[in-house]
Amino acid sequence: MSWTDFLQFVIKAFILTAVLLGAFAYMTLFERKAIARMQNRYGPNRVGPFGTLQPIADGVKLAFKEHIVPKKAQRPLYDIAPMLSLIVAITAYAVIPLGPASLEIFGAKFWVADINIGILFILSISSLAVYGITLGGWSSGNKYSLMGAIRSSAQIISYELSLGLSLLGVIILASSLRMNDIVESQKTVWFVFLQIPGFIIYCIGAVAEVNRAPFDLPEAEQELVAGYHTEYGGMRFAMYFAAEYINMVTVSSIATTMFLGGWQPPLWFLPVELGPLWFVLKVLVFLFGFIWLRATLPRLKYDRLMQLGWKWLLPLGVLNLVITSIVVALVS
Repeated sequence: MSWTDFLQFVIKAFILTAVLLGAFAYMTLFERKAIARMQNRYGPNRVGPFGTLQPIADGVKLAFKEHIVPKKAQRPLYDIAPMLSLIVAITAYAVIPLGPASLEIFGAKFWVADINIGILFILSISSLAVYGITLGGWSSGNKYSLMGAIRSSAQIISYELSLGLSLLGVIILASSLRMNDIVESQKTVWFVFLQIPGFIIYCIGAVAEVNRAPFDLPEAEQELVAGYHTEYGGMRFAMYFAAEYINMVTVSSIATTMFLGGWQPPLWFLPVELGPLWFVLKVLVFLFGFIWLRATLPRLKYDRLMQLGWKWLLPLGVLNLVITSIVVALVS
C-alpha cells in the first residue's frame, strides 16, 4: 500500500467516524420527536430552531457531568468496556459500500475498504460487541449490571445464529462474500423478494442484537435499574449510548445492502449516480422501524425471548437455508 492509499484510507475512516457519531446524535433527536408525535406530544423544541440543537446540548451536558467510579469496580476493564463497544460499532461499518464504484469524490470511493470477505468481517467484528457489554457489567461490581451483562450475552448468542443463517441465503444467491458483488447482483431483482423468510428472520434478529425494544431485556429499567451501564455516567455512558445507536445504523445498513439492493435506485429509471441518497433513504426506513417498535410493543418476558430465538427463528433459518440451497442447485 502506497502512502497515498494509506492517507486516503485514514481520511475516509475519519470521515466515516464523524458521520456515524453525527448520525447517532441526530438519531436520538429523530427518535424523541417521532415517539412524541406518536404519543401526541411535541418532543424537544426549546434548544435551537424546532429543537435541532438538542443533541449538541445533550453532548455538552454529558461531557461536563461528574463520573463516579464504584468502589468495587475492576479497573482498567471498567474504563475500557465502553470504549470497546463504541470502537466495535464503528469498525463494523468499514466495508459497507454507500455508492457505486463509478462514483468518486477526489478519487475516493464511497467505502473505507472493499475486501472479498466483507460480510464475514462484519459478522466477526459485530460479535465482539458482547465483550464490551459483558466486561462493563461484570467490572462495575454491581449485581444489577452483572445480570444485565449475562442477559445480553445469552441474547446475542441466541439470535446471532439465526441472523447469520438468514444472511447465508443471500450469500448463496449472490455467490460472493464481497459486499459490492452482493449489491451488483441485485440489479434486476432485490433479494428481499427472493428471501422473504430470511429478511423477516434478519429483522427480528437485528432488533434483538442491538438490545432494542421489545428485546431490551439487558437494560430493563423496571427490573435492573439500567442493566449493564447502571454504574456508568458522563462520557462513559455516552459511549454505550452511542454504540447502541450506531449499531442500529449498522444493522440497518447491512439489511439495505443484503436485501434491498444497497445503493441501487428503487426504480429502474432513477439515476444510479444518486446511489448514496437511495442508500440513506432505505436505511432511514429501517431506523424508523426501530422507533415504531419501541413506541408500540411491550417488552417480552425473558423465557419467551429465548423460546423465540431457539424454537422458532433458528429452525426457520435452517429451513430457509436448505430450501434456498436446493432451489439454487436445481436452477443452476
